[in-house]
Formats: sequence, C-alpha cells, structure tokens
Amino acid sequence: MSVRRGAALVLAAVLAVGGCTSGSAAGGGRTEDGQPGGYIAADGSTRTWAPDERGEPVEVAGTDFTGAPVDVAQWRGDVVVLNTWYAACPPCRAEAPELAAIAGDYADDGVRLLGINGTDDAGAAEAFERTFDIPYPSLADTDGRAVASLQGSVPLEAVPTTVVLDRQGRVAARILGLADGSTLRAMVDDLLAEPAGDQEPEQA
Repeated sequence: MSVRRGAALVLAAVLAVGGCTSGSAAGGGRTEDGQPGGYIAADGSTRTWAPDERGEPVEVAGTDFTGAPVDVAQWRGDVVVLNTWYAACPPCRAEAPELAAIAGDYADDGVRLLGINGTDDAGAAEAFERTFDIPYPSLADTDGRAVASLQGSVPLEAVPTTVVLDRQGRVAARILGLADGSTLRAMVDDLLAEPAGDQEPEQA
C-alpha cells in the first residue's frame, strides 16, 4: 500500500468516527469549552446541562429546502433535536439512518427533529433526504443565521453537531461529531421524563 493511499484511509477513518467541517472555524478568543478560537472538536463527545444551567430559550428560525417557514419557537412544549449536516459529510451520512429512525420512533411522544444545512443547495439537500428517507425538515441556512442563534451556547463549527432542546427551547444536551444513536435516545428520554415543573407552563 502506498503512503498516500494509507494516509487517505486514515483520514477517511477519522472523518467516519468524528466530524468534518464545511469551512474553517473563525478566529480568535476561546470557545465556551475553553478551546482556542478555530478549534474543531468533533470526537463524539457529549455534554448535558441541568435545568438550572440551561439559560434562555434559543431562537432558531428560517425556511426549509421547499421554501416553507420553520420556527422552533412554535414547538415549545416539545423536545427538539437540532442536527447540523451537509450532504458530502461522511459522518452526516453515517448517522442519517439513525436520526430518521429516531424521528419515526418518537413522532407520537412530543419530539421533533430539525436539520440545519448551511452548505448545500436545494438539489443536493433534497437528494440526501430522499436517499436516507429523512422525514423531518432542514433549514436552508446559507446565511448562517440559524447556526449563529446557537453560538454562545454550543460550538457549532464542527459538522455534524447535534443539540437537544428541552420543552422550553433551552439547550439541554449536545453531541459533537457523529451522534451515537443510543446516547441521543437516552438524552431525549431524560428530557421527556423531566418533571412538569422543569417545563414551560401551558399558555392560557
């Protein structure tokens, strides 16, 4: 085996188990994890936040690849799973079947999934969705607004990143890189099981 082919196989393996990036991470300072600005962490690491650590609800809105408006504020009361992806990203393709399965398995339990894609045009994105039978929408985020609305809560330079919002729309958990299905399901189950007192009161 040539050195070049060996190096390519190693790189492919790293991308398959970790994450990839659709562009270089910006600049200076440090992320909320204390890493230097520009650091890309996509090793499948996880973090969860207790209810009193979650801060304010996040605002994620835009249009999907069919042009339909999507606003997670309208999903308050449901657990929401956000997943950044793009079609040519190997770990995004690897995790897609499990994300589709989770969407189906939890459809009647008050769980919604939403993709965020800042790279692809509609043709590439919709082809990906057909290939993997994705049953949930994805925001066409070429202007970066949806991702920007999550900055400060989670570092989203690495793709894929999966963020789970509680019923109030607050960041409660995240996975950097390839999402393990059992781990993500456990995060969702924990949020569904939270006492009603940790959730947003019903509107009159």
